[in-house]
Amino acid sequence: MTDLVVEKDGRRLLPDFVHPLPNLLDMSAEQVLDSFRDSQRTDFTAIVAQAERPGSPLHEVFARLGEGVAADNPFHRIALFKPGALEDLFLDLHDHVMSHPVWRHPFFVRVFEGRIDVPQVMRFSVAYFNQIKNTRQCVALAIGRFHGLMDLPFGPLNEHVSEITQIALAQLVADEYGVGVHAVEDYPDLARLLKARTHIALYRQMFAGLGIPDGQQDRPMLWGVADNVLTQRLVAGHPAFSPLEALSSVGLGMEWGVPEFFSLLLGGLIRVASREGLPLSAHHLEVFIAHVRYDVLHAVSVMLVTSLHMKGASDAGVVKNACNTLMAGRYGMMGDLYRDVFGEDCPGLADIGLERRYHLTDRRIESALLEARATIDPSRVEQGADYRRHKATPFVFA
Repeated sequence: MTDLVVEKDGRRLLPDFVHPLPNLLDMSAEQVLDSFRDSQRTDFTAIVAQAERPGSPLHEVFARLGEGVAADNPFHRIALFKPGALEDLFLDLHDHVMSHPVWRHPFFVRVFEGRIDVPQVMRFSVAYFNQIKNTRQCVALAIGRFHGLMDLPFGPLNEHVSEITQIALAQLVADEYGVGVHAVEDYPDLARLLKARTHIALYRQMFAGLGIPDGQQDRPMLWGVADNVLTQRLVAGHPAFSPLEALSSVGLGMEWGVPEFFSLLLGGLIRVASREGLPLSAHHLEVFIAHVRYDVLHAVSVMLVTSLHMKGASDAGVVKNACNTLMAGRYGMMGDLYRDVFGEDCPGLADIGLERRYHLTDRRIESALLEARATIDPSRVEQGADYRRHKATPFVFA
């Protein structure tokens, strides 16, 4: 534990390379959430100011695109070119996403407070691995929604706007698969490329620290995990959902809360490791450390490209509904993990007095999820045959 915690003046502090909040272990879960909400607002506001400042590199990326199109092209009316509009849009959407109860889920709070033992940590790590293995593919599905034949309103700039969106999403995929960005002269050979340190590889480092052998790292999915995996895939790739909804789901709905809840999991694992004498190091917990540090840039980039595809005030409602769908799926997953790990019941979204702004405005995801369940390989989900026929869903509808 020597590289995870530093003793100073009787306090247990985290080194900077472990977490940006040295006093994480002295904070409450609510304080952690507030800290990340504030820091994301600060970071985004700074980047918006840069984007709106003529002559800045970021402003020039978009300004040059608009130079060759007519004055009535709707590209000139995107939020980026309206002083204050992009920041207002971000603050509205960010408050909506980060105020959802999923980021205060009882599972995250209980783990953060250290109310979990070593066998439960091991059970969680294996069950959650199924989410880690599958979530990144949703971004790849969303990239495919943006192409040269899609219906965009920017005329000669359609291809350019589509490509910028693809680039932002491709960076998310590159980070997930650990392949990064390389110049031609230092592009890795095939052997090195295939040995890239993916997030799955980083997660397996935790298994090594916990002493979980290869043969015990993979198990069939819990129903809640399977529902979340399918929900993410459906909103990202199913034709019932628009490209804007796909982009919102893999961006705002999936990225903004990640640093916060991974901080809660990281803090809890550090507490347990210290208490139980587990030989966990920063290397073993790198998958959590990396998500906290690098997903801030992801959050900003996806917000910026999402704004390019929002044509009017009604689109904010579309984005919020897509995010609500993703967050409901994650809440259901964490509830199932709670029951599996702790052997106790955990109320679902329908049981906690969910605010009406988080109720889904239509039932597309319900029918799509039921259809998708019927197509899965039953061996990949616990009691898979029963899961295929299961009719209840984790969503709350208006």
